[in-house]
Amino acid sequence: MDKLNFLDGIARIAVFVSLLLALFLWTVKTENKLANRLFGCFIIFSAIDFSGLLAYDVPIEYVNIDIFRSTICLLEMPLIYLYVLAVCYSDFKLKWKHLVYTLPFILMNLIFLSSFYLKSNSEKISILAEYSQMSEIYFFQILIEIQYWFYIISIFLILKKYRKIYLENYTNPSASTYKWLFQMNCVFIIMHSITFSKNLLRYTASRDTFLWGNVLMIVMALCVICWFVMKALNNPELFKGINSKLPLTKDFLPQENVDVIEIKSHKDESVMTQISELKKYMIEKEPYLDPSLTIQELANQIDIPVRDLSVLINHEMKQHFFDFVNEYRIQKAMHILKDQSKNQLTVLEILYEVGFNSKSSFNTSFKKYTNLTPTAYRNT
Repeated sequence: MDKLNFLDGIARIAVFVSLLLALFLWTVKTENKLANRLFGCFIIFSAIDFSGLLAYDVPIEYVNIDIFRSTICLLEMPLIYLYVLAVCYSDFKLKWKHLVYTLPFILMNLIFLSSFYLKSNSEKISILAEYSQMSEIYFFQILIEIQYWFYIISIFLILKKYRKIYLENYTNPSASTYKWLFQMNCVFIIMHSITFSKNLLRYTASRDTFLWGNVLMIVMALCVICWFVMKALNNPELFKGINSKLPLTKDFLPQENVDVIEIKSHKDESVMTQISELKKYMIEKEPYLDPSLTIQELANQIDIPVRDLSVLINHEMKQHFFDFVNEYRIQKAMHILKDQSKNQLTVLEILYEVGFNSKSSFNTSFKKYTNLTPTAYRNT
């Protein structure tokens, strides 16, 4: 089997698996349908992109369709950007203003409209002979690079804000949204770097080397798609988003600082009292046993404004709400692990009992506080 046939075979598998995953995302029952459909559209467009590596000859009468297909890649990163927003924030909705993200795709096709689409068949044949050297193609590749890195950076900024909001307001240690999206973005960077290097071979290496670059790219793409499939099958709900309107503590700290200047001595005493009462409540009532406890729910239980509780924990106690609650969970787990009357309990049973619902998250948090695994701590 030569390289072209091998490339064609891998590309066909990649297209088939992509369409299968897209079908799954579009039909699986989930609360976050928008995120699934956005990701499904991305997978479909990726499949269309991969189809360009299939071994086929396009009749000159249909070459416009093939050129149009090549511009589909300009819609992939906007879809991923919108997907990230939909996954991170449960209140995200598509709006007409989001059509602005299609402008590069529209612009490129307008350029091709005058330089290629409207040409006669004989002119198209002449253009295709020098297609890779066209100024429009250079512009196309530059546009792809600018657009790509714009969205990669934007996604990292979204994740940075998401993580801050999550740590200050939620405690569910099994939430893997941030980790999944961060990994996905890093994989996209790796894949794009390979694609970019492969495209450079078009101008700096032999056709044989360029074909091997295509083979490597499509094999890597197939591996990534399979990874997506496994993620989708293991997490059919594609994660639970948070409310994007939740403020960060720093957003309302300036006013708090003014208050501190005006009544500093009284507030110092008040803050210490509030911290003492909060710790007492956590020990006596054990609200942290609820694995889905949020700062809003805790504020409702102790009857103080969530804004004040956020400042108290995240600013005055200098802890994220996430770490604050998990500290009590770990302390209770430590007590159970050392309790001889409960030595029949497994680590899995203990982690559920103290409010965790993921063994990996429990082990990570436990080691963070004790520098030991739960099993090692029990045996000391």
